[in-house]
Amino acid sequence: MSAFDAVALGRRVLNTEADALRALSASLDETFVRAVETMFNAKGRIVCTGMGKSGHVARKIAATLASTGAPAMFVHPAEASHGDLGMIGPDDVVLALSKSGAGRELADTLAYAKRFSIPLIAMTAVADSPLGRAGDILLLLPDAPEATAEVNAPTTSTTLQIALGDALAVALLERRGFTASDFRVFHPGGKLGAMLRTVGDLMHDKAELPLVAAEAAMPDALLVMSEKRFGAVGVVDDAGRLSGLITDGDLRRHMDGLLTHTAGEVMTRGPLTIGPQALAAEALKLMNERRVTVLFVVEDARPVGIVHVHDLLRAGVI
Repeated sequence: MSAFDAVALGRRVLNTEADALRALSASLDETFVRAVETMFNAKGRIVCTGMGKSGHVARKIAATLASTGAPAMFVHPAEASHGDLGMIGPDDVVLALSKSGAGRELADTLAYAKRFSIPLIAMTAVADSPLGRAGDILLLLPDAPEATAEVNAPTTSTTLQIALGDALAVALLERRGFTASDFRVFHPGGKLGAMLRTVGDLMHDKAELPLVAAEAAMPDALLVMSEKRFGAVGVVDDAGRLSGLITDGDLRRHMDGLLTHTAGEVMTRGPLTIGPQALAAEALKLMNERRVTVLFVVEDARPVGIVHVHDLLRAGVI
């Protein structure tokens, strides 16, 4: 009996599915464009449906679409036959998934879509199947072997369905001009939500800003620096624009006769700043790249807030 080689088996599965994905990519044509445009123009929701493993994939596609700005939901085909067809409206689009396209459970949903002229996008590997024939738009999956060839359990086929669903969602996202700020609205929780919060959401406002004028004596600047506890003090000109920054490093460089200087003489000019609409993740990236722990938030060169790396830590950005 030959030894079981899990690594070789794993690679075989991945290579089988990778080959199928390449075939799927090469097969995309104007039909894919029509599917995206049909979804884009839908006044209602994108109703995803499927049975068994295709149903699990359909749920995932619906969740991805909804999280990227396209109203979508999953309707179980068996439940649809017992009243849930009422959840599908005339302004909706139906996306139905089935490898064989012959699942009996889908029949009532297909008939309902046809009866009320609801656009039906069919995702199947068999064009000449009940689903393939019923679809107004046919997204044909490659006739690729399942990774479990002898058992024929859904593996490659569900990978193709998930990938094609992702392709539809991303194409629709870009067609809508969906941005990271829009995405943040649908993801307020967890680390992802934190990364998508803006600097303006996390910054300390004007009342907490450590600011002094350029002509301020260093004893006064040190007092402000100590009171505000950001480890830095901003220096503004007569017009209120941020012209410099004093940090611990600046203090060490001017240790000789420090208290006899003005803030303008000690400061580092042209400090690193960020805008309030920038994402918290951008602020973190900037801090890491420039090895700083604090950023002044400015609009029209005037400070409107300040954000410390500890603020990002507390918000879960890191």
